[in-house]
Amino acid sequence: MRTLCGMADSFIYLVSRMGVTGATGTLNIELPALIQRVKGLSGNIPVAVGFGISTREHFLSVTSIADGAVIGSQVINILSDAPPGGAAQAAEDYCSLITQRKVHRDESMSEISGATEKNVAVPTGDAEAAVTNGPGRFGTFGGQYAPEALTTCLAELEAGFQQALDDPTFWEEYRSYYPYMGRPSSLHQASRLTEHVGGANIWLKREDLNHTGSHKINNALGQILVARRLGKTEIIAETGAGQHGVATATVCAKFGMKCTIYMGAEDVRRQALNVFRIRLLGATVVPVDSGSRTLRDAVNEAFRAWIVRLDTTHYIIGSAIGPHPFPTMVRTFQSVIGNETKAQMHELGKSPDAVVACVGGGSNSVGMFYPFSNDLSVQLVGVEAAGDGLDTERHSATLTGGSVGVLHGVRTYVLQDQHGQISETHSVSAGLDYPGVGPELAHWKESKRATFLSATDVQAFEGFRLLSQLEGIIPALETSHAVWGAIEIAKKLGPGKDIVLCLSGRGDKDVQTVADELPRIGPQIGWDLRF
Repeated sequence: MRTLCGMADSFIYLVSRMGVTGATGTLNIELPALIQRVKGLSGNIPVAVGFGISTREHFLSVTSIADGAVIGSQVINILSDAPPGGAAQAAEDYCSLITQRKVHRDESMSEISGATEKNVAVPTGDAEAAVTNGPGRFGTFGGQYAPEALTTCLAELEAGFQQALDDPTFWEEYRSYYPYMGRPSSLHQASRLTEHVGGANIWLKREDLNHTGSHKINNALGQILVARRLGKTEIIAETGAGQHGVATATVCAKFGMKCTIYMGAEDVRRQALNVFRIRLLGATVVPVDSGSRTLRDAVNEAFRAWIVRLDTTHYIIGSAIGPHPFPTMVRTFQSVIGNETKAQMHELGKSPDAVVACVGGGSNSVGMFYPFSNDLSVQLVGVEAAGDGLDTERHSATLTGGSVGVLHGVRTYVLQDQHGQISETHSVSAGLDYPGVGPELAHWKESKRATFLSATDVQAFEGFRLLSQLEGIIPALETSHAVWGAIEIAKKLGPGKDIVLCLSGRGDKDVQTVADELPRIGPQIGWDLRF
């Protein structure tokens, strides 16, 4: 008990009685003393009691001595016994019976950070679909599905971020680091690639030339400036391909802040170069061995670490995911990509007919798309990772093959099974290997403002080879998916049209992965680099 209580970071789930889950009966008479003992061992971590709780009387008994009550199996029973089409109403009625509170549907989706006693529930289905606005909302997507322990910190972050947005001196400071970041990044035509595909003109927005080699520095720099305003002294982050990890470690080195990067153990193996770069910069890399050992598991561990160090630590999320305000923060700092693109094309006397970016969580794509989102003459095209194919279970095409759910604190499209369990993902590119996507991208899909393609590992290798051999630019494998997508769009639009491709990262980090995968993928595209 002492060991387990010492591990607890948010709350402790305490078994109420001898028995099995869902069974009913009297609570253990020793429960008050047990709760007191657990709180003493844990340093007063909140205790929630479960097992056998199914009635209003059980609920009142438990909550008179504990911090919370857990009801699980009885809810399942209620859903199972409900008539067709009546499950949501039956669950709502049961919750109202237990709590003696009635939640009105127009109130139920109020942000958790501003919740009052009259909006304590978050129903699903039609009630949720009716909500289309409010802070952190993108149509029916977004929101803040977070543990109570995080709500105070998220409210502090939201307020600090809004103050920064409204303060001209913040933006002056942010822009003062443009020379350090390598901004503005260049825009130029990929003339040989354009000629090769025989279609529209393909322009390259060169985020790979930024300091650290990708677009990730845009967001890392902005968030660390906000963190400093909030008085934080330590930074944690997750990373998949390592580019966000490198960018975060870089800004932490520049501003003298302690930095810890969580990275799936499989990604540590695939991205050894970036792991070493992160450590060279003075940061600590924590390999995550749980689950699929990839990006989603790194996000899990980063949230767990953040929740126990909220007073001193800021979590710099690298993609447009997570609870509000993170998706808005990431989009705000990454919008420099689209804003510069718009200005640079204007200087050429042009406006793009389409902008293309790869999509994993969505940081570079939302940054490229957002400044063009109100200009309906510009197509927004995202390219996801189809892995071994959409007809297999080995892909990461969330918007193409997923369904609506909640992951890492936000309502969005998720790769999940019929029971809501998160699916395993696959992509040859570590940065796209994530089972969710930013809520704003989900909204653009649903509203048909953006189009989303998916490129297999093989097609990504085709994009990788073509850009390398026709333009002398070795792209990241994530970006290579977008290269393939831009070629497809160029063929479709035809000569005279203009496409801007967000070249989100450089490929030196992926050279070893390409070498390792060529024996498998090379024969499928006629590419052999063996001596």
